[in-house]
Amino acid sequence: MKLGILDQMPQPKGKTAEQTAAHTIDMAQTAESLGYKRYWFAEHHATRGMVSSAPEIMMATVASRTRTLKVGSGGILLPQYSPFKVASQIAQLESLFPGRIEAGVGRSPGGGEFIRKLLADGKPNQMAEYPDKLKDLIQYLDGSARVRAAPRTTARPELHSLGLGENSAVLAGILGIGYVFGHFIRPDRGVEAFRAYHDAFEPGFMENPVARACAFVICGEDDDHAEALAQSQDIWLLNVEKGLDSQVPTPEAAQKKYEALTEAEREKIRNNRRRMIIGGPDTVRAELDHYSGLYECDDWLILCNLHDWEEKKRSFERLAEIYLQQP
Repeated sequence: MKLGILDQMPQPKGKTAEQTAAHTIDMAQTAESLGYKRYWFAEHHATRGMVSSAPEIMMATVASRTRTLKVGSGGILLPQYSPFKVASQIAQLESLFPGRIEAGVGRSPGGGEFIRKLLADGKPNQMAEYPDKLKDLIQYLDGSARVRAAPRTTARPELHSLGLGENSAVLAGILGIGYVFGHFIRPDRGVEAFRAYHDAFEPGFMENPVARACAFVICGEDDDHAEALAQSQDIWLLNVEKGLDSQVPTPEAAQKKYEALTEAEREKIRNNRRRMIIGGPDTVRAELDHYSGLYECDDWLILCNLHDWEEKKRSFERLAEIYLQQP
């Protein structure tokens, strides 16, 4: 099993953005020491509680503070930007950290229409142009366009497209790039998406298919401990989906909210749990092995959005003990 981390840099209630950024660097260094292969950063804008708004900057920072850890974006919001500019940033990163850059791009608008317009400098919605922008990005990186993005590095970084189903998977496959499936967003389309990607793949920008999946995972001391930890993530996700405060609530606040949940909210949490793997080491291993077999995917990016940073670190440590530190 190959494991990495996808970090939205969730800000715990009571902590600052500066503290969250510092903690993230420490977490990446810990991940490297535990045997995790990669550390990717999300892109979110105009939220109170998700600090990762510029994945390229976080990639450079973490790469400079680690030795072998691959760094990536999960993902850059390509429809809002110039593909040439994105290609130039990716190439610059590759020149600084050869062989350690994994660029992931996605089709998300980055927020509501107001935020999308701010990101795109008022330009019309270009979400439908994502396939063309992705093709342009590839050509600026591989030199097949009229102009190649500088610097012209000896080797090319990995390039991946994020998606939630068959259409995105087929697009990544026919373009010969990697595919990253968001189980943590849409867990019901994984089997079809991975099958579609492998069926469609043709060597292109990358010679071989590279398929990954992303999931929320909380690995506690045992199942009961994991369930107690998960309450803060449950309430955090419920608030995010309602457009409320996206800071991760304290365990005390989460428990209080749990006691006052409506039946509709409880049903929403039950549905959201399908996007997560929560339990002690034996439970987590059984579930992650199950989905790995179902998807025929042994390469995962893990999210863990807990309030307590030490508990979050211990969750990643337990997961590493299962898969990464076998004798």
